[in-house]
Amino acid sequence: MNPAETRTLLTALDAATERGQRAAVATVVRVQGSAYRREGTRMLVLDDASQVCMLSGGCLESEVVESALEVIASGRSQVVHYDLSEDATWGLGLGCGGSVDVRLERVEHDEVTLAWLAALRSGEAAALCLPLGGEGRLLIRGDRTLGRLADPALHAFALAAARTRLGTRDPRAATVTAPGGKALFIDVNAPAPDLLIYGAGHDAQPLSAQAVSLGYRVTVVDPRGAYLTPGRFPGATLLPLAPDELQARLELSPRAQAIIMNHHLDRDRVCLHHALYSPAAFIGVLGPRSRYMQLLEALVQEGVHPSARQLERVHSPVGLSLGAEAPEEVAVSILSELMAWRRGAAGRPLNGHEGPIHHTYTARRELEERPEPGA
Repeated sequence: MNPAETRTLLTALDAATERGQRAAVATVVRVQGSAYRREGTRMLVLDDASQVCMLSGGCLESEVVESALEVIASGRSQVVHYDLSEDATWGLGLGCGGSVDVRLERVEHDEVTLAWLAALRSGEAAALCLPLGGEGRLLIRGDRTLGRLADPALHAFALAAARTRLGTRDPRAATVTAPGGKALFIDVNAPAPDLLIYGAGHDAQPLSAQAVSLGYRVTVVDPRGAYLTPGRFPGATLLPLAPDELQARLELSPRAQAIIMNHHLDRDRVCLHHALYSPAAFIGVLGPRSRYMQLLEALVQEGVHPSARQLERVHSPVGLSLGAEAPEEVAVSILSELMAWRRGAAGRPLNGHEGPIHHTYTARRELEERPEPGA
């Protein structure tokens, strides 16, 4: 679930709490086959049958609301199975060809729930473990844990599985099978991805704006203070740093994704040097490959010799091949590659693809899940 949706849900929940309304959260905990949304998607249902956010394209919502009202009244959590291919069962006429399991839980004010909501609000990395056929709840926030699962073996498995998932490049919610065949849902709240844009030119504006709308924490760095204004880059952090200040004053995280687009050879060279010797996971260089090679050659002439491991993080030219021309289109191309890279997707057209749409990258991502260096 993206940060914008999470903020919307939390704002509605806070308002409902102030009004004295009860609420339930409906969470997609398992998807088999094709479905509109994936595990971890949430919807808020209030006791007046109103809803905030969606679990599908509008197919399931009325059925989920009806079940959620029962949960609000009883206080007993439940998991409801929806078969999207069997019209006779539900009379929904969906024809999606898959099925989803939705967990419904009334919002309480216990310690685990309050800590989980706090993590969602702050954007802190956290995982909430919920056995789908057992008792207990377990929250992992860094080195801290809250709650406990009734089954000691499942509790130990949940701790290890949640921490492994939080250490991956793009932590996602999922239902996993523990030893003994027990189903465990791991809901994940991951910090917003960091995007650093070197350069505050005209084409950096739509990239920043679109990234902010997608939930990125955007930082724009440029020595030209006049270009770095909130009006040009709303929602972004602005750093008016000269090239010779980067090493001392700009530190990147291991999850950072950096795009070099100064349109100035000397500044691009310094920024490439800075990015290569940082722990940034993704380095994109705007412009033709020949220009990137020119930047590398200039670094070598200065005595800078990046290793193969450093260079393998560089994407040049950055972006997917979409035929982009206008700055807004170039931004779409760059952000499309960033999304595909984070999620292990191929970035190819779906036309002609047979089978579940999400399976093509989900299986690959699950196989590759491992902590990133320095994460």
